[in-house]
Amino acid sequence: MGQPSYQASNALIYLTYGAFLYDKILTPGSTLRPATDKSPSRRVTGVWIAWLWRGQSKKDFLANNRTQKAIPLALNFIASGLGSGILFTYPEIATIAGVQGLVVYALSSSLPFLIFGILGPIIRRKCPEGFVLTEWTRQRYGIVAALYLSILTLITLFLYMVAELSALQQIINALTGLNGLWAVIAQCIVTTIYTSLGGFRISFITDNIQGAMVVGLIVLGVITVGVKTNVDRNLVESSGLLGASLLGWQLMYVLPVAILTNDFFISGFWLRTFASKTDRDLRIGTSIATVVVAIILTLVGASGLLAAWTGAWPGDPPQLGSIAFFLLLEQLPAWVVGIVVVMTVSLSTAAFDSLQSAMISTGSNDLFRNRLNFWWIRLAVVVLIFPVAVVALKSPSILQIYLISDLVSASSIPVLVIGLSSKCYWWRGLEVVVGGLGGLLTVFIFGTIYYGNAKDGANLLLLEQSLYVDDWSAFGAFVAAPVGGLLWGFGAFALRIGVQWILAKVRGHRFDAFDRPPVADPSFLTGPRERSSDENDREPAPIVKASSLKGKFL
Repeated sequence: MGQPSYQASNALIYLTYGAFLYDKILTPGSTLRPATDKSPSRRVTGVWIAWLWRGQSKKDFLANNRTQKAIPLALNFIASGLGSGILFTYPEIATIAGVQGLVVYALSSSLPFLIFGILGPIIRRKCPEGFVLTEWTRQRYGIVAALYLSILTLITLFLYMVAELSALQQIINALTGLNGLWAVIAQCIVTTIYTSLGGFRISFITDNIQGAMVVGLIVLGVITVGVKTNVDRNLVESSGLLGASLLGWQLMYVLPVAILTNDFFISGFWLRTFASKTDRDLRIGTSIATVVVAIILTLVGASGLLAAWTGAWPGDPPQLGSIAFFLLLEQLPAWVVGIVVVMTVSLSTAAFDSLQSAMISTGSNDLFRNRLNFWWIRLAVVVLIFPVAVVALKSPSILQIYLISDLVSASSIPVLVIGLSSKCYWWRGLEVVVGGLGGLLTVFIFGTIYYGNAKDGANLLLLEQSLYVDDWSAFGAFVAAPVGGLLWGFGAFALRIGVQWILAKVRGHRFDAFDRPPVADPSFLTGPRERSSDENDREPAPIVKASSLKGKFL
């Protein structure tokens, strides 16, 4: 590989981080311009923007409801939905399941954005004062179910942050030969500084810029790789990557279930859903993001195909498919690698600051009900980074981290979304918790039966054999999780109804388990709200108030 020099590699990495920390461009009409900026266009530092917003309210630090139009939303979904880990996972699946697996993976990762355009308006109407899914869960199912989902959400965000830093470290090591530890430390410092100062609002701005940068860099990188790569036509036929396979057919079920349900745990997506100015902006933004992300992931994953068809992969001795992208780069000049380094830093920074702000907003809302002092929230941003970095530096398997989180979400989300239907008013928080935990228990039971011993059944919960295996274990796990969750949920429902019926008979009370709840108070009132001093450039948002009805666990 034409590796950039030591000096060039350092310059590319740290100047990119410096640009994200200091150099932001705010254009006219941006809903996130500082109130003191009256110029048509002004170049200012990222820290200076955050300093101008030091007087923002705690609510604006944590969220920015009903302020954003379609294009900024689209760029934010793009930036938040990618990450440096895509350079490992998508080329890998291309080397294992070929074109079929790659297309399935790309569509499975991008199409779930549409669900936020579909369900987002429903949840915003039911819970307009919220900004994360867990707030609706609290109102619909009660505090126990909300805390259960909050814990799962926070664990998922933590794992994604770990995976992002781990991927960054490995990529910097592979591309430049430098110690990736210092890039990890730099990224943690940069994102922590501007996220702790500016919160979600500054994260939204950086994602706009980074999203546009990433799209441009990927287009440039793809053109460059396409021009510089020489494909051996004989290898195309002999590779077998153009045909269908059993694994490819299995992935057509596994990946949509895994990724769609897991996206419900990513609070950053919900923050952006609630930030959309109108439902139309949300639908347009998510639709644009879906198309762009599908194209990007397909192009990135195609590097695995090119690596196989140029003879760069598997190599001698044979190498893992997860590094196919980097094996391909070994055949390209140093300046191409330099472009990829900048793209990697941009991808990772955009994804990581979104996860940071999402985790802080979720924790503040769900665990402390937004009662924490402003400075304690900012301190939490700083403190959080230490355990994430420590775990990430152990370089765990990125794919395994995602799969564990996917299995948990596949068992929990199907029983959760039943409550979105007004016809299912009888569904309670007990069913959600029992169903989610029961889904995981069902995976263990399936694994024990499939392998013939409890140890391997327990290991299936961790998917230690990966997703890409030549048997039905992973497929069975992702069938057992949602199906088992629903069965346990309805079992808990039947048990609850039975107990309530018996108690009603014994105590002589009326059996009211199937009575419709009273109509909720109007929680969305028309009319503009009063503007604060730092909101002169923002459209007035409708006044909202929480419904007085509380969700029920039993």
